[in-house]
Amino acid sequence: MSARLKPTTSREPRLPPLRVHVSRDPNETLVLFRNITMARKASLAKNALATAAVLFAIYVIFNIFHGPTATSKLGSALPLGTGESYSISLNSMKNLQNSAGNPVRIYLYDLPTRFTYGVIQHHSLARGGKPVDDLTKLNYPGHQHMAEWHLFKDLLRPNSERTGSAVVRVSDPDDAELFYVPFFSSLSLNVNPSRPAAEPGLDPVRPAYNDEETQEALVEWLEAQEYWKRNDGRDHVIIASDPNALYRVIDSVKKSVLLVSDFGRLRRDQGSLVKDVILPYSHRVNIYQGDIGVENRNTLLFFMGARYRKEGGKVRDLLFQILGNEDDVTIKHGVQSRESRRAASHGMHSSKFCLNPAGDTPSACRLFDSIVSLCVPVIISDEIELPFEDVIDYRKIAIFVETTVALKPGFLVSMLRTITTERILEYQKELKEVKHYFDYGSGTVNEIWRQVAQKVPLIKLMINRDKRFVKRNLTEPDCSCLCSNQTGILTSY
Repeated sequence: MSARLKPTTSREPRLPPLRVHVSRDPNETLVLFRNITMARKASLAKNALATAAVLFAIYVIFNIFHGPTATSKLGSALPLGTGESYSISLNSMKNLQNSAGNPVRIYLYDLPTRFTYGVIQHHSLARGGKPVDDLTKLNYPGHQHMAEWHLFKDLLRPNSERTGSAVVRVSDPDDAELFYVPFFSSLSLNVNPSRPAAEPGLDPVRPAYNDEETQEALVEWLEAQEYWKRNDGRDHVIIASDPNALYRVIDSVKKSVLLVSDFGRLRRDQGSLVKDVILPYSHRVNIYQGDIGVENRNTLLFFMGARYRKEGGKVRDLLFQILGNEDDVTIKHGVQSRESRRAASHGMHSSKFCLNPAGDTPSACRLFDSIVSLCVPVIISDEIELPFEDVIDYRKIAIFVETTVALKPGFLVSMLRTITTERILEYQKELKEVKHYFDYGSGTVNEIWRQVAQKVPLIKLMINRDKRFVKRNLTEPDCSCLCSNQTGILTSY
């Protein structure tokens, strides 16, 4: 429409010259003058409307590109009516903007102490610690699955201190959209050290602890809660960072949003990217504080960790055999200890590339140690799932090598030696940009909550869907089961 408009000015529009045929009949002359007058008025009105349309278009374009928010830009770009309909459109967009900007309301369950600080106490006693009167004064032990502690402590803080979080804690469960279950499932799995637990009644200072019994007690407690029963736990969030955490009761909680490190120990009907969230391990080496560069990175490829693993981790032993004799490669067996962490920190900080093969499951904490060390990860794990992949392009920070290719003698080292210094610097620059995502003392917790908050629309969809879903007998889970993790329920009629 605007392409047909002629430029307008403040001068009166020029009309064709007036030519009047003077008729001898007075009535005919009067009619002719009336027609001419109406034509002039119509032309003036047409040009006035054209001018108004141009001004209105300029106003709309100005609001699109100079409006305060992206949402208001969208509102201005919508098909516009006149007057009232335009006002309603803008108001609707403002309401949409406000609702989209609100954090998700989450309720933190006040679990019995047995499932939180009680787990810390048992972990301490099993290692020779002394009983304490106030369990909340106990220090949570450092390990690679500390996400459960960081999320719990974050929700205990006042909302005023939780700036930038996608969730806000509410005190009334009736107001909640999500429910967080703060069971320290990974620590519970590892309470007992390698030596067997004390027998009941024989050592009051070091009482026996049974992780399986604790898992079952948690499910029993949850299933008695009104808000769990309301939606069968689907709007609950449960962390199981260690791949073996909650293994005894996973089928009882599989409809919940699970926070996991990978799906290595979960069946297709228990976990999926659709409903669950992938967490990064807590890094165990010191964060590299220097700038990008290769001057002080004289080792080509570094790895330090357990050589012998199960399942997909068996590739490690083969890599040890292939890489063990390379001059500019450091690959050595190491176990979890303070000394090993110091050695790993030094090795990663002084190497260009860090080897990241699969562990017992596809992921391992070494990847996140590499990232915070600005040591370019070389990932050899075909089944790996990675955290925050909607905002991080891992191809920019890591090199992925198919397992069968990586095990060809001479291939891996030859390939890495061809990568230029300029390319390594590009990797390091990207690593520096994203490393805060993997530092639980920086941005990791907020990023996890953002991922969790994104599940709310799906949760609501599945809750409503379940209310009308008819039971089906399936031998294999279909795509809907990846969302709902069930084969259906019986309708009430």
